[in-house]
Amino acid sequence: MLMSQIQMASIITFSHLKMLFIDLPLIAATTAASAAAEPTLRTFHAQPSFVVATKEVEIAVTKFGGHMAPVTFFRDSAKPVQPYHISPWQDEKPTKMPAPVLNILRGDFFCMPFGGNSDAVDGEKHPPHGELVGDPWKIVGTKKAGDVTTLTMGIDTKVRRGRVTKELSLVNGHNVVYSRHTIDGFAGRVPLGHHATLAMPEKEGSVRIATSAIRFGMTYPGLFSDPKSREYQALLPGAKWNDLAKVPVAWKDAPDADLTKLPGRYGYADLVQLVNEPVGPAWTTATFADAGYVWFALKDPAVLNSTVFWMENHGRHGHPWNGRNNCLGLEDVTAFFADGLAASMKENALTKEGIATALELTADKPTSVNYIQGVAKVPEGFDVVKSVEFKAGEIVFTSASGKTATAAVRHEFIKTGSL
Repeated sequence: MLMSQIQMASIITFSHLKMLFIDLPLIAATTAASAAAEPTLRTFHAQPSFVVATKEVEIAVTKFGGHMAPVTFFRDSAKPVQPYHISPWQDEKPTKMPAPVLNILRGDFFCMPFGGNSDAVDGEKHPPHGELVGDPWKIVGTKKAGDVTTLTMGIDTKVRRGRVTKELSLVNGHNVVYSRHTIDGFAGRVPLGHHATLAMPEKEGSVRIATSAIRFGMTYPGLFSDPKSREYQALLPGAKWNDLAKVPVAWKDAPDADLTKLPGRYGYADLVQLVNEPVGPAWTTATFADAGYVWFALKDPAVLNSTVFWMENHGRHGHPWNGRNNCLGLEDVTAFFADGLAASMKENALTKEGIATALELTADKPTSVNYIQGVAKVPEGFDVVKSVEFKAGEIVFTSASGKTATAAVRHEFIKTGSL
């Protein structure tokens, strides 16, 4: 989410979180480096990117910021799928951006601290979404083990000292990206999460959104899009609700917004946060019926307890947006909306509801965040996901219309971090 003042939009108990964190010895990165081959480096939309592929999937990860896009699923089929957003200014002459993340903005990227970070905390002043999203990552290499190919990258943080290792894995026969971010030496509380951003069609309501069970949802309680900066929002600030299809808008007597049907409300940019029920894997789906596929994300809600929706439908007219940006952020986090470190560490509207908005990291015990994103082809008549069934080696999506779609997925990766 890229919060307005810097153009940045975009729970469970800590005892449970610690039980589910996966330790990874630092020596593993050294071992991987010795066995890994150098990946291909190509330029996509002005950004040098490391590329790794299987027959089914090709991913490009930017050297600066570690943003993952373009990603091509079903690349061996007659209708490949590229679901991720790439900001419209990427192929233009470079200009000074309000935040480093905007230089690259595309696809999915891992944020820490997640959010705008406009306020310093104990002498720490992080850039929006942290150093990870704008600074250069170092390549470790690619490694193939059986049917798994893994791209490994690393970055050393300076504002708060530590190291983050990014492992992106592809499995032969799967249209899935398995992500694992391991955090070493980064001590203290911090909001973090994934910033998956999808490209959106212009046709209103053509993408259908569904999630696993939520405890509640909340609209951003402050001014997310400021008219003084030529930004506009439609949803009622600070509203709490339980149904994604019935979200209050800011105008008196106006009908509720249905956030299961997007894009909506042309000319507005809004932010909401859904708090997941503490059962997993938790899931989010976006069905592109006209294009014949469903995008999905899987996570452990004990690690990433919420999903922030950044709905940017031509609602910002300052630089570099210029009224042309149309995307949907489905961002799995533990954070207080996209406000950053200071707001997430102190009492806020979510902590008052018993929802953790930061994780406790320890310098001597690595923490790993495991995440899955993928695409499944859907049959004609498949409208919106009603349920997801987890079976051995696959998941089955059933739509409200009774149609089904299946994806090969090693979903246990969410808990174990291994393939």
